[in-house]
Amino acid sequence: MCGIIGYIGPKKVVPILVEGLKRLEYRGYDSAGVAVVDGNKINIRRVHGKIVALEKSLEESPLDGMYGVGHTRWATHGRPCEENAHPHQDCTGSVVVVHNGIIENYLALKKKLKEEGHTFHTETDTEIIAHLVEKYFKGSLE
Repeated sequence: MCGIIGYIGPKKVVPILVEGLKRLEYRGYDSAGVAVVDGNKINIRRVHGKIVALEKSLEESPLDGMYGVGHTRWATHGRPCEENAHPHQDCTGSVVVVHNGIIENYLALKKKLKEEGHTFHTETDTEIIAHLVEKYFKGSLE
């Protein structure tokens, strides 16, 4: 099972995301990560292991921003490692996804997206969501 936390507001996002992930530790996990938006840039930090490793990474190289998402992962597709930890991005780096669940037909979708030129960096089923949004998003949610 995974844990997902999101925050948007006036406070610095990283401490809120990390605290939220700590509160979800009881669910079990093998990796953790956060995505933080700073202006027009999305910064991602992922670790294989416990949230203390994520905290250490964030202390050594801080991320700044006012909104973001955090995720703890329990592997179902792809081995437990940093590259398979969430969040995941699309080819452009403008779509970020965290996910809980299983995408049964992800291999067929991934094959089709690769044929269309998408580049994948993980073994997970979740990464295809970001690429599908990239493919079908037309610039507005309206």
